[in-house]
Amino acid sequence: MKSYYLRSILTLYLSRQADSLARYCLEQALFFLIGGIPTILGMGLRAFFYRLIIPMEGISAIEDHVRIRFANHVHLGRGVYLDHQVYLHACPGGITIGDRTLVMHHAELHVYNFRHLPHAGIQIGKDSLIGEFNVIRGQGGITIGNRVYTSPLVQIVAVDHVFDDPTRPFIEQGITAQGIVIEDDVWIGAGAIITDGVRVGKGAVIAAGAVVTKDVPPHTVVGGIPARSIKTLDGQTPATSLQVFY
Repeated sequence: MKSYYLRSILTLYLSRQADSLARYCLEQALFFLIGGIPTILGMGLRAFFYRLIIPMEGISAIEDHVRIRFANHVHLGRGVYLDHQVYLHACPGGITIGDRTLVMHHAELHVYNFRHLPHAGIQIGKDSLIGEFNVIRGQGGITIGNRVYTSPLVQIVAVDHVFDDPTRPFIEQGITAQGIVIEDDVWIGAGAIITDGVRVGKGAVIAAGAVVTKDVPPHTVVGGIPARSIKTLDGQTPATSLQVFY
């Protein structure tokens, strides 16, 4: 009984790390051998040898102690930079990071889709920047456009719990995972939170600390909890802007 339990735990653990035992061994061997080597030497070794486990276009710069799970589901464009302590968990919908995009230290991009949700995954466009200590959870699918900058401590969470029935624990009521879309040229301020089901229009600005629960029109500045329209980027604040926005 004890051996069966241990095997079940081990099988569950491995299923959360890689597609197969062989993939797990290959990935972990490379992470162990060269994942912690600092300086440009380590980045050069990883740029070369990580091609065995990560689909890459051109050269990507990966700092030491970057943690990656399901590495074959990660796709890196040309000139991608992954800073220290970045964590990518790509199962199974994958993480795609476009050309010249920077992911700063301690950012977490987490698909972790073991509920078999159909649209899970994270796609980030070109020339974007994911700030320090960001959390991006892509169970419902997240698409981030080109030239999108997120400040430190931003959370983009494409999943939510159902809790409507007071007679049942929320963990028994399931989840929703509608997805999040952030269009091109968006700037997201420090500590902002974007919740599931939201679309942020092109050129919008999310103020620091805002909690965005509804769609943001293009070229609009929003802020507050919950976020409301502050102004449009033509400098005007229409009297009907809050009505239109919500």
